[in-house]
Amino acid sequence: MTATVTESFVDNLLAVKYATLPGAAIELCKQVVLDGLAVIHAGSTESSGVGRISIAYVKEMGGAPQASVITGGFKTSLQNAAYANGTMGHALDFDNTSYPPNHPMSPTLPVILALAEYHGLNGSKVIEALATAFEVQARVRLAATGMATGFGFHKPGTVGLFGATAAAAKLLELTRQQTLMAFGLAGSRAGSMSINTGTMTKSSHSGHGARMGMESALLAQMGWTASADVFGPKGFFDTFMPGNAKPELLSQGFAAPLRMLDPGIGFKAFPSNGFTQRPIDGALRLRQEHCLKPEQIASVHIVFPRFEYVDRPQPKSGLDGKFSVQYTTLIALLDGEVTVDSFTDQRLNAPDVKALLPHVKLEIDDSIPLDKTKMHVIVSVTTKDGRLLTMRVDKLLGWPGNPLTRDQRLQKFFGCTRRVLDAQAAQRVLELVERLETLPDVRGIMDIVRCERQ
Repeated sequence: MTATVTESFVDNLLAVKYATLPGAAIELCKQVVLDGLAVIHAGSTESSGVGRISIAYVKEMGGAPQASVITGGFKTSLQNAAYANGTMGHALDFDNTSYPPNHPMSPTLPVILALAEYHGLNGSKVIEALATAFEVQARVRLAATGMATGFGFHKPGTVGLFGATAAAAKLLELTRQQTLMAFGLAGSRAGSMSINTGTMTKSSHSGHGARMGMESALLAQMGWTASADVFGPKGFFDTFMPGNAKPELLSQGFAAPLRMLDPGIGFKAFPSNGFTQRPIDGALRLRQEHCLKPEQIASVHIVFPRFEYVDRPQPKSGLDGKFSVQYTTLIALLDGEVTVDSFTDQRLNAPDVKALLPHVKLEIDDSIPLDKTKMHVIVSVTTKDGRLLTMRVDKLLGWPGNPLTRDQRLQKFFGCTRRVLDAQAAQRVLELVERLETLPDVRGIMDIVRCERQ
């Protein structure tokens, strides 16, 4: 009997084993864990309260002390820990990215760390589950040809949920049938609306994906039933994008090579939307190359592909500013850096921003493809003495072909963690993660990042 599209997909993901992973994938997974822990720590301090409220919420809900809430100082249930840590992982939009556009870490790493902590699983199992989760998300994203970028359904609560389910299935050692049930259940839990971009709710899509993926796998382990062909006729693709999907891409070329290696994944240099990264980079380079001072700027002009998602000339809040190409570019020019603190309401409403933001103009060039691997942007500044300074940016900083150096990645890690951890604790986390594959379990890491108060 011919396997269904979902059965073939599940067979492929269950076949991923640590022993056959390329060395480059193992190294990349450790970088993902380190970067993920960094942005979760920083996300716990997000200025509008995403981290504070998420931690307070799961603490109030209660739950068996199974897994750590990172920076929270306590343990809670597996599902609650996955939700809080997933939400904080996306709170700053600083988590890594993949292609086609997705945030593969924030819905999945929290599930993996929670289950590994609770069950005492070793570091190689963590790496195996993470590589599987990334491949699953990439395959669903690739097959979902009708899933638009920037509107409709946000990826962490749809694609990310399936990655979380796959990771949990691997770590719980679900059978083939149980895994099919878990995916069927996950399909009914999928959802998240991009209209919530610029609000706290966007970050909760990653928390939702993590929690529902965890729950789908746990229920399937207990005997819960669901459709065994969630990606087949009348399933996920037909429901979310009728007639606009290629389910065969779920398994075609699965892990050969892993898509985390080709086309690769990117680590963000700045805590803002992925499509704002090139203009920020251009503004910073322009500022440095011309020794440009804020008081010299008369106006700013940005040439950009058509993408209304980041065309926000007047952000409503510092959080909303992360998705404004006008604001992010201006902040880079004014401050010479773009950090977590660039996106507070106080910075948005500062006099220098208020004075110059109306003079930042966005020009849409329809000849530029809306494809983060192929697009370019042009940032120009007209100075008060009449000079026109221009910078074109083709390569995306932090993406394969223009990756962050080790020093840049560690600068990001320590910059994020020092908001919560002291230097000695952060250094210890770094040492443990960099030899993750040798660790008998991850509890030593979680004991530090939980930040339990004595």
